[in-house]
Amino acid sequence: MMTMMKRCAVFGASGGIGAALTALLAAREDVQAVHALSRSGGAGHGKVVAHRFDLLEESSISAACEAIGTPLDLVIVATGRLVRENGEGPEKSWRALDAGAMAELYAINTIGPALIARHTLPLLPKDRPAVFAAISARVGSISDNRLGGWHSYRSSKAALNMLVRNLAVELARTHPQAVAVTLHPGTVDTPLSRPFQRGVPAEKLFTTERSARHLLDVIDGLTTAQSGRLIAWDGAEIPF
Repeated sequence: MMTMMKRCAVFGASGGIGAALTALLAAREDVQAVHALSRSGGAGHGKVVAHRFDLLEESSISAACEAIGTPLDLVIVATGRLVRENGEGPEKSWRALDAGAMAELYAINTIGPALIARHTLPLLPKDRPAVFAAISARVGSISDNRLGGWHSYRSSKAALNMLVRNLAVELARTHPQAVAVTLHPGTVDTPLSRPFQRGVPAEKLFTTERSARHLLDVIDGLTTAQSGRLIAWDGAEIPF
């Protein structure tokens, strides 16, 4: 579906998966520019155009999208947080539920991506294929939840999945060739997952580059029939 892809944007480009996605996209011959958005802004090079944004400040998201200006064929939201900024969490029991913790993770995992969508979806072209993809997680699937716990993270990712399903319904009316999906990247060796890797088989613990390659393969193969779905790194659909 992405044979016409020319301009891309990666929000969260300084993170593990985001940085790998940015590098791989910039190396592709069919990509004209990669807008790399991060809290620090970073430095642009080659096809990479750096922008600063703060996921918690809508004005910075709006300003970054205004700076991009041109149509985007691919938007990837590679932001996310499993624990609080102070390191607390995830919750193992309802006894650990805390309003502040929940608000913090919803702000990062759900509200931030929603605001990115608000300002990037108008940049998607209406006359050719385009993709909006947000990194989610298998644990955000309600039907696949058999262990419980991790309340704020699970529920914020489940909310993200529903949000993107809503976006897909709306996009179908105005952008008939566009696709909106959430993606499960697998268990990736990043600081986010490192404290929770015990027991993960070596063959199922991905480097950031391997995960990013899988995700781009999935994106390349998307069809409009898959819009609104949660899709794993191997292309398999994960039920909500």
